[in-house]
Formats: sequence, C-alpha cells, structure tokens
Amino acid sequence: MSPLLHAARPVLIDLAATFLFYGVLAATGNVMLATALGVALGIAQVAVLKLRRTPISAMQWASLGLVLVMGGATLLTRDARFILIKPTIIYAVIGAAMLQRGWMNRYMPPISVGRIPARLVIGAGYAWAGLMFVSAALNLALALTLDPKTVAGVMAAWSPISKIVLFAGQYLLFRHIARRHVLSGAPALEPAH
Repeated sequence: MSPLLHAARPVLIDLAATFLFYGVLAATGNVMLATALGVALGIAQVAVLKLRRTPISAMQWASLGLVLVMGGATLLTRDARFILIKPTIIYAVIGAAMLQRGWMNRYMPPISVGRIPARLVIGAGYAWAGLMFVSAALNLALALTLDPKTVAGVMAAWSPISKIVLFAGQYLLFRHIARRHVLSGAPALEPAH
C-alpha cells in the first residue's frame, strides 16, 4: 500500500458517514434521506469490522452511538437540528482525542518512521486537533443560524476540503523531510510518544 493511501485511509473511513450525510443533504435537501443513509453507513461500517473480526475502537463505537442517537432523534422528530449538531459533537470529541501527544503515530506510514522528527509529528497532531475544533465551531454556528440545505452545502465543501488541504500539506512536508533524511544518510530518529 502506498504511504499516501496508508495515511489517508483511516481518516476517510472515520469520516465517511459524515461526508455521505452532508453530500446527500446538499444534493437533495432531504434531511430524512441524508440522515437515514448516514445512519445506515455508520451501522454498516461497524458490521463489516465485526464480520472481519477487526477490533473496533472506542471512537468508532462512540461515533456509531452518536449517529444512532442524533439520527434517531432527527428521524423521530423530523427536526434537522439534531443531526446537524451531531458533527459538532463528533468534531469536538475527535479534537479532544487529538490533543493526546503522539496520537498520529498509528497514521504514519512505515517508511516515515525514524525519518520525521517527533516534534513535527506531535505538532501536526495538534494542528489536526485545531482543525477539528474550528470545524466544530463552524458547524454549530451554521446549524443554529441557517437552513439545513445551506449548512449541508457549506459543510459538504468545508469538511473534505479542509482535511484534504491539511493532509496534503502535512504529507508533502513530511515526505520532503523524510527524503532529505534518507539522502543525508543520517541515523533513524526517535519516534513520537
């Protein structure tokens, strides 16, 4: 697996239900359809992991719980605010989890280990936490002030684009540093903890 795909895959999987929800809502304006599809994808992701006997992280269980509670509340009340606020909670929880020093180690491709200074890996983790908190605040502000279709349109663009820009910048920076490290013949560095 390429280093780029290795690093991007977990992030894309973790955010797939949110991306689907925003995309369907932005395209159709149908809150119920977008909610139902987001809930179905969240359930399907966990079911696939269970069938594969892959460990399911606490974050994935929490995300599924939020999808079920907030999606269920939206479907029962037909009030889009419940499901529109769900991403705010998820972004805030993920941002808080990303404040843990060294969390990015599991996302680093094997080829980069020992080639990227630990302080950069840790700093990039904090940058990701900051992006999650900004996304949470933006989503909440939009959900409380705008109609559901507009919120979905803005967040459907903001969610993937902001993450792709940060990911691409980080990937290119880390790749440049790793290449320089290899070409210099320097010994392996200590990984971030």
